[in-house]
Amino acid sequence: MRVRTAHPSLEAAELRFLDDHPEYAGTQKLDELRRTEFARLDQGRHVYLDYTGGGLYAESLLREHLGLLEAEVYGNPHSINPPSAASTLLVERARARVLEFFRAEPQEYVAIFTPNATGALRLVGEAYPFHHGDRFLLTFDNHNSVNGIREFARARGAATTYVPSVAPDLRVDEQLLRHYLTDTAGDHHNLFAFPAQSNFSGVQHPLEWIEEAHAHGWDVLLDAAAYVPTNRLDLSRWHPDFVALSFYKMFGWPTGVGCLLARRDKLVKLERPWFSGGTVVAAFVGREYHQSAPDAAQFEDGTVNYLNLPAVEIGLRFLDRVGIEMIHTRVSALGAGMLDALGALTHSDGSPVATLYGPRSWHQRGATIAFNFLHPDGRVIDERYVDRVASQHNIALRTGCFCNPGAGEIAFTISRETLLGGEFGEGMTLDDYIPRIGLPSGGAIRASLGLASDYSDLHRFTEFAEEFVDLIEVPKDLPPRMAC
Repeated sequence: MRVRTAHPSLEAAELRFLDDHPEYAGTQKLDELRRTEFARLDQGRHVYLDYTGGGLYAESLLREHLGLLEAEVYGNPHSINPPSAASTLLVERARARVLEFFRAEPQEYVAIFTPNATGALRLVGEAYPFHHGDRFLLTFDNHNSVNGIREFARARGAATTYVPSVAPDLRVDEQLLRHYLTDTAGDHHNLFAFPAQSNFSGVQHPLEWIEEAHAHGWDVLLDAAAYVPTNRLDLSRWHPDFVALSFYKMFGWPTGVGCLLARRDKLVKLERPWFSGGTVVAAFVGREYHQSAPDAAQFEDGTVNYLNLPAVEIGLRFLDRVGIEMIHTRVSALGAGMLDALGALTHSDGSPVATLYGPRSWHQRGATIAFNFLHPDGRVIDERYVDRVASQHNIALRTGCFCNPGAGEIAFTISRETLLGGEFGEGMTLDDYIPRIGLPSGGAIRASLGLASDYSDLHRFTEFAEEFVDLIEVPKDLPPRMAC
């Protein structure tokens, strides 16, 4: 058994980190922000590493939002009385602020409020005019909320095609992608969907694909949910037809509010399969006739979350004050340090303690890092045990497949033949299914960094990771796995 050397102090380790990442020193403003806006992290000795799952809110956002609600009377915006008019004003201010933040010209884009990014994706999937002969093209690396659009395509006779990723970096096979993008004929509706940043591996896919796809007649759906919390998405530079995002991933509060940013010239081609309260100018029962409302209103079913939408404007102003570029610089430095820390860990026999899924360098990647810890003999350490140890260190991680089965299939080399031969039977549990298809574990471990991350998080994560050096066996009393 290895005799472990003493871990360097936080101060000494941070000085070495600054030597390797001098750009981090320019983000000291975020240290003060952590002390004032996120003091609960250090007061509770939390290490929060699940920003891809959900961001953390600054305390001042809650105070400003509460103060706004306390100061006025607000009513349902589907009316013209004074409380309703006050709500309408705040909703439209939030809508304008969203367009301004993403540098989207109001003449080109409309902001449609949804419950979350999934709701935005569903709006596109259910209303896109798929017909026989049309194409839905998407990357293996996609969230299930994008994968699910294939069911709308299938129901209407359109073909679905996946572009695979390539191990070990889990980047898309661009040669094959270009083949598919150019393989179009006739007058068809073709939709291409990809994530700006993988919620599994952190890979950042080239936004240049947008223009390339447009040049060959494709409409482009961009899942930006994992990208926009730490990267600038400039819609005056890039012009995807549809963009899906969730605000709680950007600044933590409010939950239950997302957005679909849609180009006006492509919004008009969507064919909604139903109408609801708030989405029509008029509807009649005797004639069975309705006239859809214009622009965003046609897609905002029922009453929008009008008491929470003002918090979106507050949150975007907060991010503008902090600077998304500064957040990007900080998480890039910390993420590179995390990759280095995981890569440097070895067992006594020299074998690696961790295996990474996705890019090993910081080129075209974000601060979402997927990995597994390994026993000295190369076996994957059960992710449920990793969760247990992380809890003992008060570290918040994510384990599983992260609702991104395609990236997982490539990362874990699960073939189509294996999946076809191992159907998920009725009454079967996830623990039954995993060995049936030859998986060594129930998925990966994901650590993701964000707005309030600092070096102390990386330091404590490194101490936690050292718990798995020379680990031979884990306890058997682990809880059942949950579906992702």
